[in-house]
Amino acid sequence: MLDTATNRPALPPEIARRRTFAIISHPDAGKTTLTEKFLLYGGAIQMAGQVRAKGEARRTRSDFMKMEQDRGISVSASAMSFDFDTYRFNLVDTPGHSDFSEDTYRTLTAVDAAVMVIDGAKGVESQTQKLFEVCRLRDLPILTFCNKMDRESRDTFEIIDEIQENLAIDVTPASWPIGVGREFLGCYDLLRDRLELMDRADRNKVAESIEISGLDDPKLAEHVPADLLEKFLEEVEMAKELLPKLDPQAVLEGHMTPIWFGSAINSFGVQELMHGIANFGPEPQVQSADPRAIAPEEKKVAGFVFKVQANMDPKHRDRVAFVRLASGHFKRGMKLTHVRSKKPMAISNPVLFLASDRELAEEAWAGDIIGIPNHGQLRIGDTLTEGEMLRATGIPSFAPELLQGVRAGDPMKAKHLEKALMQFAEEGAAKVFKPSIGSGFVVGVVGALQFEVLASRIELEYGLPVRFDASQFTSARWVSGDKQAVDKFTEANKQHIAHDHDGDIVYLTRLQWDIDRVGRDYPDVRLTATKEMMV
Repeated sequence: MLDTATNRPALPPEIARRRTFAIISHPDAGKTTLTEKFLLYGGAIQMAGQVRAKGEARRTRSDFMKMEQDRGISVSASAMSFDFDTYRFNLVDTPGHSDFSEDTYRTLTAVDAAVMVIDGAKGVESQTQKLFEVCRLRDLPILTFCNKMDRESRDTFEIIDEIQENLAIDVTPASWPIGVGREFLGCYDLLRDRLELMDRADRNKVAESIEISGLDDPKLAEHVPADLLEKFLEEVEMAKELLPKLDPQAVLEGHMTPIWFGSAINSFGVQELMHGIANFGPEPQVQSADPRAIAPEEKKVAGFVFKVQANMDPKHRDRVAFVRLASGHFKRGMKLTHVRSKKPMAISNPVLFLASDRELAEEAWAGDIIGIPNHGQLRIGDTLTEGEMLRATGIPSFAPELLQGVRAGDPMKAKHLEKALMQFAEEGAAKVFKPSIGSGFVVGVVGALQFEVLASRIELEYGLPVRFDASQFTSARWVSGDKQAVDKFTEANKQHIAHDHDGDIVYLTRLQWDIDRVGRDYPDVRLTATKEMMV
C-alpha cells in the first residue's frame, strides 16, 4: 500500500488489505453491470447475469427487490464482500436514480473511496455531478471508469476535458483506448506497458493481455491495424505532454482521479480497474465521531449503522442494519453497547453479504460491512461500541422535497399502515410525519419515484393497498431552540406542527413565506432542512 505521510501506526495486515468503496454514476452508465463483473473476477459468482435478462437464474445479484428487477434500476444500496488477489473488497452499490440520492449520500459516509462510472458517449451527467460533489465534501478519493467504449463514444480527450472542467479535478489516464465503437480493439495499459485486447465473442472471458516493452515495440503493429496504431501513438504522445502524471498521494487526497477505459458488459478493462482500486485506493480510514474520532487500528470494536433495510427476506419480517466497522476485530457473539439506548446487545447472527446471498460472519475487521438482523432496535446513525460512549457523526437526514398524505385502502387497517410507515421511516426510505391536528400521516420523500416504490413495497410486504393524495404542505423543517420558545411557537402554530418518527418537532410549510415569517416572528426558534441522524 502507498506510504502516506502521516504519523499513524501501520495498520494490522488484516485491516490494511481491505478496500471499502462505493460505485457512483448516473442511471444507465453501467454501474450494476460493473458490479457483476467485479463479483465475477472476485470469484464470487460463476456467471454474470444481464440486468434485464429473462429468468430468475440470470437476475443480477445486487438488485434483489422485485421493483428493481422489473425496472432494471437499482433503488436501494446493497453491500458485497469478496476477495481479489490478496485484497478484501467491500463494495457498496448505490442507486444512481436521483430520487434515491439520500440513500446514496448516507452510503458514502460508510466508504473510503468511490469508483465513478461514466458513459463514454454521454460523459459527465447531472446525477454524476451531484454525487461527485458529495464525495468532494468528504474528500473521498475517486477512481474513474469510462464505460461503453465498444459503442460509439466521444473523443477521449473530450471526455477527460469534461471531467476536469465540470468536476474541477485533475485527470490522469491509467489506460488509453485503441479505436472507438465498432473499431474498438482494446486498451493500452499505461501503468504496466501492456496491450489489452477485447474478446467480443465471449463476454465473460478475461481479456487477452500482451506484454509490450514500451510504445515503440514492433509487436504492437502485429496486433493493431496501421491506421489505428498511428492515431493511438499520436494521442498517447499528446496525453503524456498535456496531462499530469499519476501521483498516488494526490489520488488519496481526492485532488486527482486516474481513469480507465473499457466495456463492463464485455468484461473488458474491469480487471485493470480492480488492480487500480487495490493499488491506489485507501486502506480503512479514521471515522469522525463525537467526542473523538475512531481510528481503524484501535483494538476495541466500534461501528455505525448507515442503512437499514426492512424485509430483505419477505418470508421473515426481518430488518437488517448495515454496519460499517470503524475499528477493531469483531467476533460473532460479541456483546456491544448500543450507544443511543446505553444497553448491551449480543450480536449473535451477524451476516456478510454476497448481494442477496448472506452467510454468517464469524469475524470481521475494521473496514468491513456486516449486517445485523434486529427487530427495530437499530436505526440509521446508531453507533455500537465496546462500552465507550462514542457517536458517529456526519450521517445526514434531509428535509423531503415532496409531501403527500397517505391512507390505507381498508380503513380498518389503519394500525397496520402505521406500523409499515414507521418501518420505512426507520429504514430511511421516507420521512413520516404525524400532524398534531387530525388523523393520518404525511409522507415526505426526495423524489416522486419513491412514492411508487413505497406503495408497491407496502402492498407486497404487508398486503396493504394504499393511496397517496396531494397534501396542502410542500416542505418540512425541523424545529429547534430554547424549550420555552419552541413551546410558545408550537402552541401558536398547531395546524403546521407534526412529529417525525423520532418524536422530533417538525414545522410543515406551504410556502417559502411561512419559513420567512417564522424567522421574523420567532427569532429564538431555528428551522433546519437537515438533521443529523443521531440521538
